[in-house]
Amino acid sequence: MNLYFRLFWLMFWRVRHCRSIDFLGTSKISYRALPMDCDINLHLTNSRYPALMDLARTYMLAEMGLLKRFLKLKWLPIVNAAEFTYIRDIKPLCRFDIESRLVGWDEKYFYIEQRFVSDDTLHCIVHVRGVFVNNRKQVPIPDMLKEAGFDGPAPSLPPEVEKWKAFLTLKKERNLPAN
Repeated sequence: MNLYFRLFWLMFWRVRHCRSIDFLGTSKISYRALPMDCDINLHLTNSRYPALMDLARTYMLAEMGLLKRFLKLKWLPIVNAAEFTYIRDIKPLCRFDIESRLVGWDEKYFYIEQRFVSDDTLHCIVHVRGVFVNNRKQVPIPDMLKEAGFDGPAPSLPPEVEKWKAFLTLKKERNLPAN
């Protein structure tokens, strides 16, 4: 239930009062680990990270100035894959930031890095691969870039994202049914 409140707060307050970042800038949104976000180990439960990341990516789109435009176009973001590395736990009532940034794209997917940080401590780093869809069809990356007003070169993907991308390709190939 607290995520509904956070979503409501995000959509009706935060996005109206957010700062502006460029297309490759870093978005930052702050949260506090509420008791209902924590598990019996007295830290932020692993299932809460992706839910908060969804909100942070929505906020990133708002800071880029793209949220209203993409909603008007009925472009829906879909996560294709995510890779989590947990480093330090987040204790109850701890205040933390989620830093989100677009690190690059290829011919099919865009790649986002999201970091959970507090007081110079890195708690978790996540890489997310996704697409936008409209009417069950993928929005081509060039169309997304055009709507975003970005005409620069694609940044080089970080080495860890390149290796993760190769791993995802191998995983898919090894698990496809034999013809």
